[in-house]
Amino acid sequence: MPKAFVLTVLLAFASPLGAAQTTPAPATPVAPATALPAAEQATVNVIERALSSVLYIEASSPSQTQGTFSSPLFADPRSQDDQSSGSGFFVNAQGFALTNYHVVEGATRLSVTLRDSNQTFTARVVGTAPDYDLALIQVQGVPANLIRPLPMGNSTGLRVGQTTIALGAPFGLQFSATTGIVSAIERTIPTGIRGIAQNAIQTDAAINPGNSGGPLLDSSGRVIGVNTTILSPSGAATGVGQSAGVGFAIPINVAANLLPRLQAGQTIVGPILGVSLAPFDLTDLTEQARTQYRLPRAGALISQVTPNSPAAQAGVRGGTTRIQTPVGPVFLGGDVITAINGQAIESAADLREYLFNRQAGERVTLTINRAGQTVTAQVTLAPGTVPGTGR
Repeated sequence: MPKAFVLTVLLAFASPLGAAQTTPAPATPVAPATALPAAEQATVNVIERALSSVLYIEASSPSQTQGTFSSPLFADPRSQDDQSSGSGFFVNAQGFALTNYHVVEGATRLSVTLRDSNQTFTARVVGTAPDYDLALIQVQGVPANLIRPLPMGNSTGLRVGQTTIALGAPFGLQFSATTGIVSAIERTIPTGIRGIAQNAIQTDAAINPGNSGGPLLDSSGRVIGVNTTILSPSGAATGVGQSAGVGFAIPINVAANLLPRLQAGQTIVGPILGVSLAPFDLTDLTEQARTQYRLPRAGALISQVTPNSPAAQAGVRGGTTRIQTPVGPVFLGGDVITAINGQAIESAADLREYLFNRQAGERVTLTINRAGQTVTAQVTLAPGTVPGTGR
C-alpha cells in the first residue's frame, strides 16, 4: 500500500467526520485564574519565604566498605566516601545554621545547597550537643543576601491542634514542605547518642528520612522545633522507615538555650558516673534470676565500672559473672542503683534522665542495693565524652 494511502486511512480513523465538518469545533473555555483563599495564600507565603532559609546538607564520611586493593597504586571504585543527607536552617546573619547531630556525625566534609543559588557551598561544624541531637554549622562563602535567618518562635505554650509546617529534603527531595498540626505536647522520646528521654513536639506533618535537622514552623513562619525523628514501621519495599503521621521535633526553646554555647564551639554532653548499665530492666528478668543474683525488682543494674572514674573512686562495684543475653554480654553480680539524692530510680532510663539534668562537678548520693544489702556512695559527676558508653 502506498504511504500516502496509509496516511489517509489513519487520518480517517482519527477523524471519521472530517469530510462532513467544514468548521472546527469551538475550543473548551478555560476558566480564568482565581485568587487563593486568604488562609491558603497565607500558608503559601510563609512557605515561600521560609524555604529560602533552609539548607540541603550532604555529609561525606569515610567508607566502611573494605577496598579490593591494598596498594595505593590502584583505585577502587568501592572505596569512595559514604554519603548521607539532611536539612538545616539559618539562625543568624553570620551563616550559622542549626541541624541534627546525627546529620553531621563523623562527617569529614559538608556540602550545602540553597534554594536560591546554583552554587554548592562547604560548611564546618562549629559546636555539637550529641545528647540533644543538635549541631551548629557555619556555611562558608555565602553571599550576605542569601543568608536569611528564620525567626525563632516559642515552644512553650504550644497547643494541640495548632498548625505546623515541616520543611526539609525527604528522601533527598530538596526544599519540600508538608503541613499538619501539633498532635501532642506531653511526649518524651529517646534522644541523642545515649537515647536519653527528653521532651518533644509530636506532629502529623509528614516527616521522612532527609527531613532531619529541618525547621518545624508555626502558621506565622516562626521556628517552634527542629525535626529529628519519626515513629513508623519499616518500609515494605525499601526497609527504610516511612512517615506514618507520627513525627517528632526538638522544642526550639531547647536549641535556643544551647545556641550561645554551640556558637562558642562547645561540645555539650551530660555528666557521667563512669559505669556501664545492663541494657535491660530488672523487671525483664525471671524471679529465679533475681533470686540467684540477689537483685531487687527495680533499679539500674551496673554491669561494669570504668577504671579511675567517679564511680570507681567512690567504691561502686560492677558485675563479676559474664553471661550472654539476647542484647549482648552483661556482667551480673554488681551494684544496683535504687535511688539518687533520695529520688527513686526504677530503671536505667530513670538514671540517665536524672543525670541529664545535672552538671559536671556536682556531688550526688547514690543509694545502692549490693547483694541484698543497702549501702550509699558519694559521687562527684564528671564531664561526658563523645562518643561514650559511660553513664
